[in-house]
Amino acid sequence: MEKVWHKHYPKHIRPELEIPNQSLPEMLVETVKKYPNHPALYFFGQEISYTKLGELAGAFASCLQQDGFEKGDRAAIMLPNCPQYIISYYGILQTGGIVTQVNPMYTSNELEYILRDSGAKVIVIYEPLLPVLKQIIANTSVKRVITVNFEGKEAVDEFSIDFASFLKSVKKPPTPVMIQASEDVAVLQYTGGTTGRSKGAMLTHRNLLANVIQCYEYFKDEIKPGQDRMLTVIPLFHVYGMTSCMNLAIYTGALNILLPRFEIEEVLQTIKETKPTSFPGVPTMYIALINHPKVNEYGLDSISICNSGSAPMHVELMRTFEEKTGAKILEGYGLSESSPTTHCNPAFGPRKPGSVGIGVPSTDYKIVDLGDGIKELKPGEIGELIIKGPQVMKGYWNMPEETANTLRDGWLYTGDIAYMDEDGYVYIVDRKKDMIIASGYNIYPRDVEEVIYQHPAIKEAVVVGVPDAYRGETVKAVVVLKEGQQVSEDELISFCREKLAAFKVPRIVEFRSELPKTSVGKILRRKIREESAKVSE
Repeated sequence: MEKVWHKHYPKHIRPELEIPNQSLPEMLVETVKKYPNHPALYFFGQEISYTKLGELAGAFASCLQQDGFEKGDRAAIMLPNCPQYIISYYGILQTGGIVTQVNPMYTSNELEYILRDSGAKVIVIYEPLLPVLKQIIANTSVKRVITVNFEGKEAVDEFSIDFASFLKSVKKPPTPVMIQASEDVAVLQYTGGTTGRSKGAMLTHRNLLANVIQCYEYFKDEIKPGQDRMLTVIPLFHVYGMTSCMNLAIYTGALNILLPRFEIEEVLQTIKETKPTSFPGVPTMYIALINHPKVNEYGLDSISICNSGSAPMHVELMRTFEEKTGAKILEGYGLSESSPTTHCNPAFGPRKPGSVGIGVPSTDYKIVDLGDGIKELKPGEIGELIIKGPQVMKGYWNMPEETANTLRDGWLYTGDIAYMDEDGYVYIVDRKKDMIIASGYNIYPRDVEEVIYQHPAIKEAVVVGVPDAYRGETVKAVVVLKEGQQVSEDELISFCREKLAAFKVPRIVEFRSELPKTSVGKILRRKIREESAKVSE
């Protein structure tokens, strides 16, 4: 079928691309040659040049190899945004190792699952999180713990070694490793599943490089290689931050301005001091900025482009932000399984409010019948969005059945309900597998329900997302108590807080005598979500 969206592409933007047979460490080497003295990273006043970044990544790789770390071994990174994140990421990849991305907000249970599932031998962890790791490390394959702190203090004991001390142990340059870009996995990006178990999307070097080149080609009118300054507040452990901030910045020789968290005053002050040209973010970040009483005093007009992802962007918010900054907000779409970017509203063509845009170069997609998953639907008809392209994952780590369900005949079945208009613009109608997105974080109701059911007073529970003016959505639990049992809203929330990352904890609990069900007894989640949405209006 003709790719109707290509009619929007101007002549200088290629709709189909050749992806070089190159690894991510080779991409970094190329950039170091092109921009040796350009600043690569900025972190609270500290700058690191591209040459220095390349040297540090190489030293980290060599130290891992001295430790017995080999091609195909897994190493976890559990850090907030900081230079050590990028150094260890590229160091691990240089050994032929596989980066396992870990959210620093995870509890010990969540961390244990990912470390055990991936079989990680090494973890690079933010030092204040060590107590979380110590609870479960005996149940994992981890043999080396490397800590990162922002105070510059060195700490070596029988349990761990700090990052700086680890790098000092380097004795020689790293041993070169042959990487097959199209076959070798670079990253395990964990995403939720209907089974309640997180799945590790296997992203190869080619997947990740392809997505960087696709994004560069699509946005090249807005990108000035070697000159751009990217404000990176989105977490690098998130697939969006990894590609759209870290890897794209390195590919284009941009300065990556790193902040470990979104704290409004800190972000505004950083914008004032560093004058970033691009700011990938999520809607909650843009809401916080435009609602700050002194936003006009911080020079937001240095920002020319903002990519918004991870959650729907409201039209009014987009308009207000653009009026205050002069920047373009381009809303897009992607998944962990596609490295992640597949669609975005173009800077070079019409932006359609409510749409996630058209496909980036070398991306094919269609809407298929929800019943058979094969019949292609006409414009305006609602079905499942399926995608094909070089950015689509190799499969799920050690999950052949899940892989076979999701990857069929070369197509990635997204599970997202959508429709396409006559111009090829895609509109997402419903969330993938009932996923909740709060402040840009993906939350899978099953994860939260599993914890709620552990409370002795709970008979039945269902978790849904309800509209929230700031977070986009917030987590609501609807529960039925066992006869004769009692628990308050605050008590149940506190119970969840002990077992879940903060962003997953329900903010609202509703008590009911019964839950709506189908004739076979299945809880009608969608009905509860619709009822809850009306209540929150």
